[in-house]
Amino acid sequence: MSNKPEALFRRRRKRVRYRLRQVAKGRLRLSVFRSSRHIYAQIVDDGAGRTVAAASTLDGTVKPNLKTGADTAAASAVGKLIAERAKAAGVERVVFDRGAYLFHGRVKALADAAREGGLEF
Repeated sequence: MSNKPEALFRRRRKRVRYRLRQVAKGRLRLSVFRSSRHIYAQIVDDGAGRTVAAASTLDGTVKPNLKTGADTAAASAVGKLIAERAKAAGVERVVFDRGAYLFHGRVKALADAAREGGLEF
């Protein structure tokens, strides 16, 4: 077993997603990916294997209003947009998949904005 940071990251992500499958009970998954320059969110239907809604800081409606794509303000904007698009797709309840990231900073800002936008998790 390797203790390289990337291996630990993959193990933590796998562990989190395993727990999500246990508690999901058929709900869709709000998955978050955070890079050093942007943040991405998508609502995934694992049963059908398709993406229902997606949003990121690269989106044309969000990008012009942001100073950078790598701060909590950008994450909040993406959270509001993903909640809006989920509502349009008829999704109200999801399971929040933080991946291997801590629920802190940009990930927390995105989750809070999505909750304010009307998503339940």
